[in-house]
Amino acid sequence: MRVSRMIAVTLAGVAVLAPVAACSSDEPAPAGNPVAGEPSAAPTPTPEPTHPFTGLPGAARRPVLAAKIENTAAGKPQLGLKSADIVYIEQVEAGLTRLMAIFSSKIPAKIGPVRSARISDLHIVPQFGRPAFAYSGAQTKMLPLIAEASLFDVSDSRAPGAYFRQEGRFAPYNLFANTRQLLTEAPKASRAKDIGLTFGDAPEGGVPRKAYSVKYPAARFTFAWSQTAGKWLIWQDGKKDMAAEGGQLGAPTIVVQYTKTERSEFHDKNQSYTPLVHSTGKGRAIVLRDGQAFKARWSRETEKDGTVFTTEAGEPMNFAPGQVWIALASAKPVIP
Repeated sequence: MRVSRMIAVTLAGVAVLAPVAACSSDEPAPAGNPVAGEPSAAPTPTPEPTHPFTGLPGAARRPVLAAKIENTAAGKPQLGLKSADIVYIEQVEAGLTRLMAIFSSKIPAKIGPVRSARISDLHIVPQFGRPAFAYSGAQTKMLPLIAEASLFDVSDSRAPGAYFRQEGRFAPYNLFANTRQLLTEAPKASRAKDIGLTFGDAPEGGVPRKAYSVKYPAARFTFAWSQTAGKWLIWQDGKKDMAAEGGQLGAPTIVVQYTKTERSEFHDKNQSYTPLVHSTGKGRAIVLRDGQAFKARWSRETEKDGTVFTTEAGEPMNFAPGQVWIALASAKPVIP
């Protein structure tokens, strides 16, 4: 089974100071050592390590938690997405979308609504090693594949004590989870590692854009640049995408990754086929950052690899530090 990879680069520098040799007043000071009475040169500061998923300094390499989150109007506003490092938008049955949120640098106390897994998820998660995977149910014939996948199953059937029903919401959109309990059930979950993403200054070649839209058969997303917020704010189906914690969802970097999407062997109870999003291989992408749109390329050799994003000239496509949203979009419409 193949899965997606995503890219990240961690900067590390080491300053080495030569020991100062003792010398008498009759001997000249060794080259490079300070002379008595003269100020010593300040040591070169060591750059603070950055998190491989966000490019932000100071974040611990905590275990990785991947969670399937509802993404229709009935399940909004979602809880916890503001704390995610990476958010994937995936097409599901009937042309709708669902989210996979990746948490590591920040782990919110609660997340939800948690929904069922899809086959495309199993192709995405191996790049993170063996993360904890939170979801609620899956098609029966997919369960053996989940059991064999590179993940720790912390679904509501495997870790029922971590889940609860949120008052004021109706089923199935009221299932939420306590993240501490989820991770307690997966003590050996992989910690964050380099998945190939690069962060830093924007490359040349960006085109100023106020907004960019991507369509799915039954969903539409618009990402609009806010200079004040320093991020691309998200609209879905013409409405502001709000967070349960307050405020509009958005991210400094949005990636629209055009992939091959086709019917899988799975379908729902209405006989609507589940799309299979191919997140390995190579293809085109649009990267939005700093109020500009960049044409890019993506490649992912195997499911254990992350996805490498480059400019059209083959240089690293640096993301802006902070949260990243990746919309896995079909290169052509898929009939559900």
